Amino acid sequence: MSPGTLNVSTDNETGVATVTLDRPARHNAIDQDTAAELIATWREFRFDDTVRAIVLTGAGEKAFCTGIDRDTDVPQPGSPYSMDDPLVTIGPKANDLWKPVVAAVNGMACGGAFYLLGEAEFVIAAEHATFFDPHTTYGMVSAYESIHMAQRMPYGEVARMSLMGSAERISARRAYETGLVSELTTPAELLPAATHAAEVIASQPTEAVQGTVRALWSSREAARAHALAQAPHLITLGNLPPERQAGLFTGRGSGYRTR
Repeated sequence: MSPGTLNVSTDNETGVATVTLDRPARHNAIDQDTAAELIATWREFRFDDTVRAIVLTGAGEKAFCTGIDRDTDVPQPGSPYSMDDPLVTIGPKANDLWKPVVAAVNGMACGGAFYLLGEAEFVIAAEHATFFDPHTTYGMVSAYESIHMAQRMPYGEVARMSLMGSAERISARRAYETGLVSELTTPAELLPAATHAAEVIASQPTEAVQGTVRALWSSREAARAHALAQAPHLITLGNLPPERQAGLFTGRGSGYRTR
């Protein structure tokens, strides 16, 4: 199965599937087709007993994912109580998939990438990877992204990343130090390291593995669900109009600090 914006391969011997965001020319940004393919893939995996663990990565070395493609037009209702976010359901847990996911980050991971990283079991990153959230710079509320990252990083680190916007990026080393990343590798070692971890997990009894994933998620699910329920209203109330967002995005500077 390789629809064009997503590349999916499965090793039936090891039970590991590799899902690759395959839009390197767009820094693996997610358009509506990619979002639909991700949803379909996670739901297909629910019924595929040959898949016992998954590696999620992005094509190329420049970016894992840079969030939603800016050319994707999503009309919004005119009410703060209604909002359509095309990325809300792109993750495995949002599709009721409890098979473990290992994320392999090569290059930039920013903005909407955190919808995916937030629903992975753990993250392995190449040493040149960076993480940042540009929402506030472009007049947008970081709600879903910061909520996902608050499940993985200390509050102060999430707050700094969310509020500094595009002015600052977190290095792979700093992400490792704060717990977002569990292992650092060279770019060449990234996919083998993630695949090895997934193979070890896939070799364990699948009922025990999925039960453990579910138990881990249940430990924080109530607080996460409550926070996510507030996100649509906060985004609708706090986002600048699209034309002002576009102006800020077009006029963005190239300078940033990496820490």
